[in-house]
Amino acid sequence: MADPPSFRRHPLPFSIDLVRWLPSSASSGRLLAAAVHDPSVPASSRLSLLPLHDPASPLASLPLPSRPTALRCSPSVLAAATSSGSLHLLSSSFDTDSAVSVPGGAGFHVGPVRGLDCGGEGWVTAGEDGRVHVVSDGGDGRVVARRVWDGKGMSGYGAARWASSAEFATGGAGCGVQWWDRRKGDAVVAQCKGVWGRGVATGMVHSIDIHPSRKHVCVVGGSSGTIFAWDLRWAQQPIPLSGVGLDETAQPLCESEVWEVLFDNYTQSSDIISSVSTRILPVMLCSEDGILAIVEQDERPLELLAEPCAINSFDIDPQNPSVSLSAPGWKQKVSFSFLYLL
Repeated sequence: MADPPSFRRHPLPFSIDLVRWLPSSASSGRLLAAAVHDPSVPASSRLSLLPLHDPASPLASLPLPSRPTALRCSPSVLAAATSSGSLHLLSSSFDTDSAVSVPGGAGFHVGPVRGLDCGGEGWVTAGEDGRVHVVSDGGDGRVVARRVWDGKGMSGYGAARWASSAEFATGGAGCGVQWWDRRKGDAVVAQCKGVWGRGVATGMVHSIDIHPSRKHVCVVGGSSGTIFAWDLRWAQQPIPLSGVGLDETAQPLCESEVWEVLFDNYTQSSDIISSVSTRILPVMLCSEDGILAIVEQDERPLELLAEPCAINSFDIDPQNPSVSLSAPGWKQKVSFSFLYLL
């Protein structure tokens, strides 16, 4: 990125936990989906449709039973998961009348669902309760949740990502990163503890991304500012990209939780990289200590934004190389949020 980034800052009268770009059309213009929660207002959790030209004025909203914990968008469906273990699906055109839900409870998830992604046979969900499900279309407007794994509370999941029609990755606390192959009996076929600073054997995974052209490579963001890549071709050799205590001579990019990581397909790498290269492509991240940045293997990190509050979510527009992110704040006990557009 040759020139310094320029952000448009939009103060909002509500607090955003998560934000995603929605597919655009000539008639609708650019739209964002936002998971909204205001702890000062009872029953305030909702999924809102925000127009790019005026994000402070939602076009539509879908009430949620509890605080949103995960948000994903496919070309046709928008999905949100909650802290009470429920999953909510509606069309990406935000037709709230077509919304369907899987309630939280013994038959699905008990507690927050942190991992959520679309691909393969449907939606994969992974929760703090140690359960993994695949949710698919059951016909007649129904959805069916099939349990893939139940850790029975021995480990908890914080992230999930499809890699192919049959493979997906999960990560969390006490289990590192796991690679699943549904062709082999819904089994974990590879596992990585990761690379954590301060002598920690394993940390908490918050986010996973898998590059669309390199299905064998995933990047992981987690606790203590940790970011590492995992290449299945060398499954026992994760590649550290950032983290506290990983390099005694370097100042870490951030020292708190890395909430989200995404491969940045628009930043030009220092090298022209072929699909068979072992070099990791640039990665964008946001953190609890207010950092939005790009990290690249063997390069100095590029800090895009530093805020006095957490940046808990961001998304890269697949139709136009721009970024949206949310940074919550507090003022006179009233929740508010800032939406930034690059």
